[in-house]
Amino acid sequence: MTLRHSALAVLVAVLWGANFVAIDLGLHANGTEVPPLLFVAMRFVLVVVPWIFFIRKPDVSWRAILGVGLFMSAGQFGLLYLAMALGMPAGLASLVLQAQVLLTVLLAAGILGERPSARQFTGVVLGVAGLAVVAVGRSMVAPVLPLIIVLAAALSWAAGNIIARRAKASSGLGLVVWSGAVVPLPLIGLSLWIDGPAAVGGTLAGMQLVTILSAIYTAVFGSLVGYGIWNWLLGLYPSSAVVPFTLLVPVVGMTTAWLVLGEVPSLAEVAGGLLLLGGVAIAVLRPGRSGATPGQRRWHAQRRDVAFAGDLGDGLAAGLGTDLGTADLAAGPDARVTGALAGDDADAGRLAAGARVAPDLDAGTRP
Repeated sequence: MTLRHSALAVLVAVLWGANFVAIDLGLHANGTEVPPLLFVAMRFVLVVVPWIFFIRKPDVSWRAILGVGLFMSAGQFGLLYLAMALGMPAGLASLVLQAQVLLTVLLAAGILGERPSARQFTGVVLGVAGLAVVAVGRSMVAPVLPLIIVLAAALSWAAGNIIARRAKASSGLGLVVWSGAVVPLPLIGLSLWIDGPAAVGGTLAGMQLVTILSAIYTAVFGSLVGYGIWNWLLGLYPSSAVVPFTLLVPVVGMTTAWLVLGEVPSLAEVAGGLLLLGGVAIAVLRPGRSGATPGQRRWHAQRRDVAFAGDLGDGLAAGLGTDLGTADLAAGPDARVTGALAGDDADAGRLAAGARVAPDLDAGTRP
């Protein structure tokens, strides 16, 4: 990757890492507690509106749209926001959510019959060991329930990956927007049931500015801007050159949480986190493949760039009805990592802006 494009990839990691601090600030705005499920609903209203009025329904069943919306969006973010509302530190949440990569490998093996390689299996074992160390370290200083809920969020995300993988929509953007429409009403209903009408009404009536800015940041910068850049880079380079930058997300998340929120992880949490990231790195990173010269790789990158530009123009002319490659508008910060897990560079490298195989995994994941 060129220096400029590498800088853009780092920018995306920064946007995604800071996303967790933005969520934390919005949930605990000026000492007031925002109902977490209501907050998720607010985010997805901004993700869906007005885009759903300009983007056609993806060519998948309503069952697939419902499944992706419930697991990848409502389940993942509902549980994540709930855990953070219960005290899960923002930095640690950005780390533990990385477990979705390992869980996707396991679910793909059990549901899709995609056997993990020896390298992926090693990464899963190391990652699980890291999570165990984090759990032990966390239990020494705070209740472990929020950590378990974040792991449940990672599992929900992984399940959504599998559903999106099987759906194979021709428009990843359409699937994200339309499945995102599943989120607001159920979560508002759950919030009314759990928190009560008085709490929900009071929050909406006295909405803090920091909560509004947090919702805007997570929807616009965390989703639209972040994944817009990310998918464009995937259109220029193989996934193996781009996805390693996502390993910076928990580093940025924990650093930002330390600087802004004063969060200092324990030694056990740091050690377990390093083991977890090591497992994810082993599962994601693969040795370079031989057989293609630098000139051949540049030629293929140029072809992808031209294809991206053509598809982008077609999409704009069609009122954003075609796949512009922003398939992960509502997904979390690690959504493209598992695109390389199956070892299928032919598909993973094309999970890009404007690439027609992007729908393979809505959130960019490829078990």
